Amino acid sequence: MSLFTMQQDDLPPHPLRILHLEDSAVDHELVRRALHKSGEHCELERVETLAEFRRQIQEFKFDVILADYRLPGFTALDAWHLLQQQIQQPPFILLSGAIGEPAAVSAIKTGISDYLAKDDLSKLAQVIRRSIEVHSIRRAKEKADIELALSEQRLADFAEHLQMTMEQERAAIAREIHDDIGGALAAVKFDLSWIGRHTTDSVTKGHVTAATEMLQHALEASQRIMMNLRPAILDQGLVAAVQWLAESFMKRTAIETTVHVFQEKDSLSKAVQLVAYRTVQEALTNIAKHANCSQVTIDLSDAENVLTLEVKDNGKGILPSEHNKPKSFGLRGLHERAKTVGGWLDVSSNGNTGTSIILSVPLSPAHSDTQQEND
Repeated sequence: MSLFTMQQDDLPPHPLRILHLEDSAVDHELVRRALHKSGEHCELERVETLAEFRRQIQEFKFDVILADYRLPGFTALDAWHLLQQQIQQPPFILLSGAIGEPAAVSAIKTGISDYLAKDDLSKLAQVIRRSIEVHSIRRAKEKADIELALSEQRLADFAEHLQMTMEQERAAIAREIHDDIGGALAAVKFDLSWIGRHTTDSVTKGHVTAATEMLQHALEASQRIMMNLRPAILDQGLVAAVQWLAESFMKRTAIETTVHVFQEKDSLSKAVQLVAYRTVQEALTNIAKHANCSQVTIDLSDAENVLTLEVKDNGKGILPSEHNKPKSFGLRGLHERAKTVGGWLDVSSNGNTGTSIILSVPLSPAHSDTQQEND
């Protein structure tokens, strides 16, 4: 049994349908005999002109195409270009006389499956089998690439939906804290103030003072939580919000924090502002937890229609192995968040020289106006 017939699992279940582009009836018969000798059952259709070739590939499905290189008025490359316009593109094999190695290599580089000289027809079955196998593998890879791209897009859409849902839930929680908890604490503070004014007992006054101080801490904590959940300060602009984050971070950690602003535009879409705000917030959180640094610098610029935000520290840096830790979702979340506004995130770290997180978002006028309307 020939090598060609031993690999039936890799070949189509039906007889091979082969389109032969050949102007010589003698050469066509030689091809037919070579395939018959290989023991493979096939259906061989011959065409001589480019018009016939176009009609055949448009109306019928073939498993492989064999083509002479030089034909009257055109070459196999012309047929190959016609084939590229079709949805179904079977393997395309040059079966020709001596065309020279440069021409054969050039043809293969265009995507043609293989080349075989006419005086070597004993290998034709093997070449066809190999071309079909490679073509099948290539199509499987293309299908896998498409499925992977779709999967990544679904994941990105889900991440965007998740981020939006989280922001909505944060806003709802912030409103509840403001309306319920904040209102209740304010009412208690008024009552304590009333008690303090109307009591003459020193012990009671001492308890009232202590309770008022504790209550004030609770009010400040609730306000801080609300600011983290729903950054109302963004209503004053991104610069004010970033400066507030930096000041709060410096008070909380005693790490020197500097903000440099090079802003030309007065307004940004709310979506872009929120992404930038959350990037600074997450970066400062990571710095406080892991950086072990003494200085943080925040640079904000919108030059050349690109919002650029950089948060860098002089800490111990991030090891390459830490970027892909299984449960390290902070930076991954920032990457996905940046994509929601058409931006991207770069994280760089050089040994003990610290870490730099850079957010870049293109600010095309049309996109900005549309985003403002959506917001």
